[in-house]
Amino acid sequence: MKKLATLTLLSSAALSSCTAPDTASDAAVERLVPEIISTHAFDATSFTQGLELDGDELIIGTGQYGGSRIYRSSIDGQETTSRPLDPEFFGEGITKHNAVVWQLTWNEGIAFKRDAQTLEELDRVSYEGEGWGICSTQDSLITSDGSSTLTFRDPETFAETGSVEVTLEGTPVQALNELECVDDAVYANIFLETDIMRIDPSRGEVTAVIDASGIDNNAAPDTNNVLNGIAHIPDSDRFYITGKRWPDLYEVRFVPAD
Repeated sequence: MKKLATLTLLSSAALSSCTAPDTASDAAVERLVPEIISTHAFDATSFTQGLELDGDELIIGTGQYGGSRIYRSSIDGQETTSRPLDPEFFGEGITKHNAVVWQLTWNEGIAFKRDAQTLEELDRVSYEGEGWGICSTQDSLITSDGSSTLTFRDPETFAETGSVEVTLEGTPVQALNELECVDDAVYANIFLETDIMRIDPSRGEVTAVIDASGIDNNAAPDTNNVLNGIAHIPDSDRFYITGKRWPDLYEVRFVPAD
């Protein structure tokens, strides 16, 4: 996994005005919790690796060798379209960028480029290292590899254009996993934890820690069935969140912790 000590080569397309972290900004880290607005049925067999909202449908990417796929579903769990991955691929994060969806693989170094509506494969490209999470801004893709590094990529070619190390109060944040880009922030699940980090991608600084430990996920007991899946609801302060093999999808807003 790539680990960088400092911000390197962040492209102007990705966010160009970057400076080193400082103590004053670190001190402003917010402590938030999810407030549940509503609960919806979700596929408890889905080993969720990526979650996107596209109009009134969800796009979900799942993992596991021999069981990875990408599919569309209504908010209440009615599946409409599904495309399996070949058994040698372990599916990871997904993101929609304009009319395409990018889907990562864990150890295979392949990213699939798909038609956003049909989910049919359009192309596949190679990349170095592991694939974990991915999200999309207007001009860039941002990926994680399980380390403390976010990597910026060209949304058409998937080529690397820069990277940044994520820190919380000066300490690198490891195990960055599923990602969601919202305005000028990146929300990141932390693998095997119940925290979600809100990150300023221009500086790599965590600006909020969201403690989701209070959500009773109703998943079958399994160390793998962790929080993993964030999808912003446009034009609102709300999100959908779920996890690996969770039977429920939660609509939440992030509010100050007591």
